[in-house]
Amino acid sequence: MKKTIAAAVFSAVIGIAFIGCSKQAAKVQNKDKPLVFYNRQPSDPTTGEIDMAVMNWNPQTYYVGVDSLDGGSVQGRLITDYLAASPVSVDRNGDGVIGYVLCIGDMGHNNSTARTEGIRKALGTWNGSTDPGVSKEGSVQVGGRMMRVIELESRAMTGTDGSTWNANAATDAMSGWATRFGTQIDMVVSNNDGMAMGCLQASNYPSGVPIFGYDANADAIEAIGAGRLSGTVSQNTDAQAAGTLQVLRNLLDGLSGSDVYTKGISEADQYGNKITPLMEYISDARALLAKNSGVNIVNCQQYTAGQRDAGIRQTNAPAKKVLLTVFNSGDNWLSSAYVPALRYYAPFMNLDLTIVQGDGQNESSCLDKFTNLNNYDAYAINVVKTNSGRDYTDKLKY
Repeated sequence: MKKTIAAAVFSAVIGIAFIGCSKQAAKVQNKDKPLVFYNRQPSDPTTGEIDMAVMNWNPQTYYVGVDSLDGGSVQGRLITDYLAASPVSVDRNGDGVIGYVLCIGDMGHNNSTARTEGIRKALGTWNGSTDPGVSKEGSVQVGGRMMRVIELESRAMTGTDGSTWNANAATDAMSGWATRFGTQIDMVVSNNDGMAMGCLQASNYPSGVPIFGYDANADAIEAIGAGRLSGTVSQNTDAQAAGTLQVLRNLLDGLSGSDVYTKGISEADQYGNKITPLMEYISDARALLAKNSGVNIVNCQQYTAGQRDAGIRQTNAPAKKVLLTVFNSGDNWLSSAYVPALRYYAPFMNLDLTIVQGDGQNESSCLDKFTNLNNYDAYAINVVKTNSGRDYTDKLKY
C-alpha cells in the first residue's frame, strides 16, 4: 500500500514537472511578440523609402499612423479654399503677390515632407523637392482674381537641443521673418500646430495675417474659435491611438491575416467594438492609416477636446502588458492628444501600458528605457529617428 501511494505521488510530481516544462516551452520569445510602430514610420530619412526589413521583422509587425500624402493635400485645399474666399486685401502691400513663410517640422519625417509637398503643390510653388528654399513661383485664386505666389522663406524648426518640430525655434524664426519681410508676408504655413502656435507667440507677429497649422490640438482649436488661427488639419488622433491598441489587441488574441487590421476597425471585433472613423490598410507597407480632415472656423466646434469614440467599450479580454515608447516627451501633439487618447482607450481593451518617453533628439533616450522586455506581452514603438527601427528589433532578438 505504501509503495502504491509512493508511486502515485512520484507520478504526480513527474506530471507536474512535465506540465511546468510544457508551460515554459510554450512561453513566447520576445522576437515573436506583437510589435507595432506608430506615428513615425520606419523609413529612410532622405528618400522616405519605408524600411521593409524592419516592417517584416516578424509576422506580427505593423505600422499605425496617418495617411501622410492625403494630409498634405487636405492642408493644401484648406489654404486655397481660404484664399479663394478672401478679399484681395489679403495681399497686404497690394503688389499682386501672395508671399508666405513655411515652418518645416522634420526633413526626415514622412509626415512633414508630405505636408510640405502638399502645401507647395496647392500653391503652385512645388519645384520637385521638400527641402527648405527649394520652390518656384506659383499662382492661386484670391477673391476671384489670380495672383502670383512666392515662398519667401522656409526653414526646418530645430531647437538648440537638436529636437525637431520645435515651437521655440518657430517663435524665433517668425520674429526674424516679420522684421525682414514686413508687409510682404501675407500668410504663414506650418507643418504642425505646435510651430504655428509658436509663430503666434512672436511679439511682432503681423496682426491679421492668416496662419495654418496641422494636428487639431486643443489649443489650436481654441485659437481658431478666437480668430487667431485660420485653420488646421485633424489627423484623427483618437482613430490612430485606438487603432494602435486594437491591432495589438487583435494580435494578442491570436488573430492573423486580414483579421488583424479589420476586426474592431472596419468591422466589429469579438467584443463588439469598432473604431468609428475610416482607416485604410496598405498591404505593401503593412500600414494601417487614419484619414485627415480640414478644420476651420465653420466646423471647429466638432473637434473640441474630450470627444471620444463611442464605438470603443469595455471588453472582457484577458489583461496583457504593453511597453510603449514616445519619442519626445515635449512634443505638443503626442503629450496633449495622442498619449491621453492611449490612456483612455487602453483600459477598455484590458491593455496595461507602460509608457517611456524620450527627448526627441537621442535614440538612446528611448532605447535605454526599452528594457525588461520579458515582462511584456507586446511592444509599441515611436522611434526618435525614422531609420532606427532596427535598434529596437535588435534588442528583441534575445
